[in-house]
Amino acid sequence: MNKELIDNFIDSLWLEDGLAKNTLSAYRQDLNDFYDFLTTKQLSLTDINADVARAWFIHMNAEVKASTSNRRLATLKRFCQWALRQHYLKEDPTLSLIASKQGLRLPKSISESQVEELLNAPNTETIAGLRDRAMLETLYATGLRVTELVTLKTLHINIDEGVIRVIMGKGGKDRIVPMGETAEYYLREYMTKARPELLGNKVNDELFLSRFGTSMTRQAFWQIIKKYATQTSIKIPLSPHVVRHAFATHLLNHGADLRVVQMLLGHADISTTQIYTHVARERLKQLHQKHHPRA
Repeated sequence: MNKELIDNFIDSLWLEDGLAKNTLSAYRQDLNDFYDFLTTKQLSLTDINADVARAWFIHMNAEVKASTSNRRLATLKRFCQWALRQHYLKEDPTLSLIASKQGLRLPKSISESQVEELLNAPNTETIAGLRDRAMLETLYATGLRVTELVTLKTLHINIDEGVIRVIMGKGGKDRIVPMGETAEYYLREYMTKARPELLGNKVNDELFLSRFGTSMTRQAFWQIIKKYATQTSIKIPLSPHVVRHAFATHLLNHGADLRVVQMLLGHADISTTQIYTHVARERLKQLHQKHHPRA
């Protein structure tokens, strides 16, 4: 299997579908794993058939979780469909492969009171603390993906209107997300008091800046959120994605329509959003068992 074909496939995903950088990296890694498997078997692209694909799938299922193997299978299926269109393959060797069964894995979430603890953790008397509070408030108010949050530019924010424009989110689609009064307040405070201090004499249109005046990275924000988590009663491993889960779950707990939550999260398919209805339902069960006299 020529690695140049992987490059060509990734390029086509970027050009035709406008997929995000992180998504493209995941596709590339999955195909590199398949390439390594072929190499150990001394096979090339012309050797790929249903038996080879099945052998790879069996090997993979023994090595990784069902969710990971299913993702890799989906990647290979998409690659093979592309290779067929480009006449690198004569038939799709993955047609007979079916994704592994896996139990419904509910996303971990945190309570509203725990979110309050997290939001109140930064010391807003400091420049970094004010920035961190603004980032956390924005994350919880909008449910943005961490990549969407750290790549926001100042021109994407309209504080007077109370909205954020997410440019080319996952799936290559823009969306408008309201932010609420509290996030508006801390964003305004950050942009007038903290951001100019962080920026100094540099030129940078990214909204959230590091202490060096450079763009905030995903990894840096992960460390920030983990630091504040230690100051709260939150016991589960905390990440930006957990706060995004909390955003969706708390909306549903308060009666938000599933379609509205889908739009706010930027999910292309409502089936992706429906997982949160299970989270909300589990929360209702817990409350019932705790408070109902006959539970």
